[in-house]
Amino acid sequence: MLDERKRKILKEIIDEYIESAEPVSSAVIVEKYETDISSATVRNDMAELEKAGYLEKPHTSAGRIPSSKGYRFYVDELLQDDDISLEEIKYIQEKLETKMTGIEELTKIATTTLSEITHYTTVSVSSKASKQIIEEIKFVLLGSRMLMGIIMTDTGLVRETIIKFEEDITQEQVDTLNYFFNNRLKGEPLDKIDTSFEEYILRELKYSVNIIKPIIEQIKKLVEEEEKIYLEGANKSFELPEFKSLELAKNFVNILDTKEVMLDILDSGFADDIKVYIGDENDSEELKDFSIVTFKHSVGEKDVGTIGIIGPKRMNYSKVISVMKYISKKLNDDFK
Repeated sequence: MLDERKRKILKEIIDEYIESAEPVSSAVIVEKYETDISSATVRNDMAELEKAGYLEKPHTSAGRIPSSKGYRFYVDELLQDDDISLEEIKYIQEKLETKMTGIEELTKIATTTLSEITHYTTVSVSSKASKQIIEEIKFVLLGSRMLMGIIMTDTGLVRETIIKFEEDITQEQVDTLNYFFNNRLKGEPLDKIDTSFEEYILRELKYSVNIIKPIIEQIKKLVEEEEKIYLEGANKSFELPEFKSLELAKNFVNILDTKEVMLDILDSGFADDIKVYIGDENDSEELKDFSIVTFKHSVGEKDVGTIGIIGPKRMNYSKVISVMKYISKKLNDDFK
């Protein structure tokens, strides 16, 4: 366990390194942070912090930089999560109060806003459609052999599809379909639209298979759509000093281009729970030089998406977590 003085010195070193991206010397700590501790004592404590694994010493510098262990201690024990200004709060409020048609659009706006304030790359994914609850299914006759199917869920998700038939369909049949689909499926998850439901509709309505089958097939396609990933601010990362390394920059581009890695990044945690993964704490080898901060947002008790930030280990965790907490709270409050 670190004593109070070492905790203070470690925090000042990490704060300084996050700001400057330069190894931190004892002289900088004494001069900039107006500490009443002597330079010799700071040097000794820095040496002990290095020996304990909280700091590292680059070969070409007399200063120290935080290790992954140091960052972890900083995030868990030293970080202040109120690093958000009134201007930033107002900006978030204005962005999230924009008129929207559903959760997906809100998630995209939250993702963009997070990137704009933190200046890091943000990524988000909406929850799987198959687990969302059906509020209404509506069929609209577009022609004698064409319908529009519209599905609305409890999270505000709206999906539309065009269904074509090989035989004529009447308005009376459409009205009956609307009744049966909603009577049977309202309040059920989307994946309830399966083979057994198809058999039920065929049995109850005795409509031609050429009418029922195209409807079920098109709705299944909507339900089985892949999770959509939204990415914002990738260009901002390349302005950071770490990305002067060509290898790191190429690795970062590969991460952003690989959907499986991106989904792994976001597939963790519980609703409204902010998670921080630093360097080797990430499962993927590609992520060992990066930190990931994520949170799931929810409507009631239902997860509706995950938003995350990916950046170098020298991330401004205080700013990122403070802004995430406020956005998470705002999303929750708006949908209560």
